[in-house]
Amino acid sequence: MEKLLLGVDVGTHETKGMLINEQFRPVAEYALPHEIENPQPGFYEMDAEIWWSEFCSISKKLLEKAGAVPEQIAGVGVSVMGCNCIPVDEFCRPLRKAILYGIDARSAPQIEALIRELGESGVIEMFGHMPHSDDVATKILWVREEEPEIFGKTYKFLTGSSYMAAKLTGNYTIDSYLAKAAFRPVYKNDGSYDEKSGPRFCRKDQMPLPQNVTDLAGKITPQAAAECGLAAGTPVITGTGDSTAESIAGGLLTPGTLFVQFGSTLFYVYCVDKELAFCASDNFPGSSVFTIPGSYAVMGGTNCAGALTTWVKNLYYSDAAADELAGGPSAYQVMAGDAALAEPGSSGLIILPYLYGERSPIHDPQARGVMFGLTGEHTRRDISRAALEGVAYSLGSHLKLFAAHGLKPSEIVIAGGGTRNNTWMKIVADVCGMEIKTAQDYQTASYGDACMAAIGCGMLKDFQDLKETIPKPRSVRPDMEAHRIYMKYLDLYEELYRNTASLMHRLP
Repeated sequence: MEKLLLGVDVGTHETKGMLINEQFRPVAEYALPHEIENPQPGFYEMDAEIWWSEFCSISKKLLEKAGAVPEQIAGVGVSVMGCNCIPVDEFCRPLRKAILYGIDARSAPQIEALIRELGESGVIEMFGHMPHSDDVATKILWVREEEPEIFGKTYKFLTGSSYMAAKLTGNYTIDSYLAKAAFRPVYKNDGSYDEKSGPRFCRKDQMPLPQNVTDLAGKITPQAAAECGLAAGTPVITGTGDSTAESIAGGLLTPGTLFVQFGSTLFYVYCVDKELAFCASDNFPGSSVFTIPGSYAVMGGTNCAGALTTWVKNLYYSDAAADELAGGPSAYQVMAGDAALAEPGSSGLIILPYLYGERSPIHDPQARGVMFGLTGEHTRRDISRAALEGVAYSLGSHLKLFAAHGLKPSEIVIAGGGTRNNTWMKIVADVCGMEIKTAQDYQTASYGDACMAAIGCGMLKDFQDLKETIPKPRSVRPDMEAHRIYMKYLDLYEELYRNTASLMHRLP
């Protein structure tokens, strides 16, 4: 009986599951859509119980689609979007909706209070960088100060993958990479609870146990098996965030590789071979220990990538969307075709993609989107291309930041839904001025979860074995003349934000 591996990823807009076989090729896929909630400006959350319900539905559907039985599943891996804050009781029941990753900026007052109390040097010493909306510790502090009754009832503060692993196994664990990268200063760099700074945020007993992503969180309990349709006793790995899972799926397995996830948001993981310090003057994030043993990661993200193309579609391509519903081509294909016909630089049109504030490299939750240079000669074709270029410029800004610190990626690997847009990938290669490699369509986070489960259950020895197993990526080469054009626009893009930031902050 052939063994199968199950990977499930809870993303921003859907939960997607995949079964892969012993040759590490997909045999069944299934997804369920959902929506995150935005109850007020800067607040983004979702009911984590929905994630568990979707996992159960997906696991049953995948077995049905593959014609498989539960006993064929050799291992399970689960990832969840970003790094979240989920307070649960002793029965792993969420006490409130999950506070989501960096797009949620509700803890800005707590961050400002820490800076006032400790000064910039003090908070940098505590966090390893200037604290920002990606730091889960500040979200825990928000719960402690704004929802003291919930804080008092909290048995554990979990992130999404910790919650899902706990629902499956009854054990409270966390990927040590996430613990060190996103939960500092609750955890120290060695993964232990920080007895000095941690109590300011929560108690030691309120935090899960850090361990490697491929270590087993445990085995599926009889209760969980009855709900999700899998066999009791099936091994479950610790799991991680969606970007980490997708980076592993795409081939981020050696230092020097920059992995970029093009989804609703853009997230990058730059794997390096040494520890790098945070630099306050330019918001260089420094590095933290990465999932791959012996490596480190520089991380950041753009809040609006695919979400910007969706905004353009809804506003300017309603006719194409209607045609798609009537059986015509995808509206996104129409948009990509239009963008391909526009010139590099979109005839002088620049879009700042800050519809939802921005993470790196500017770390400004009050940043706003800007359409600059608009004339009566521009068409929706130019707007479509300028949106793609705006996200590519964000990546270009990161490459400039890396170069300022003596770093140049040896390769850029891109995965996610954005890779299906060939025009966009060509723009990215041209902005970066170097060859990019795009993963196969199925090399998504859920594929990475299943691959890591293979290590956890012993089908593979380690990540080096995995590197030899996953498929080789496709290549997109740059047009260096277009690159020279884009470098001028990239300077304008960065200057445009600097010159309008104060005005953005004055808007309601």
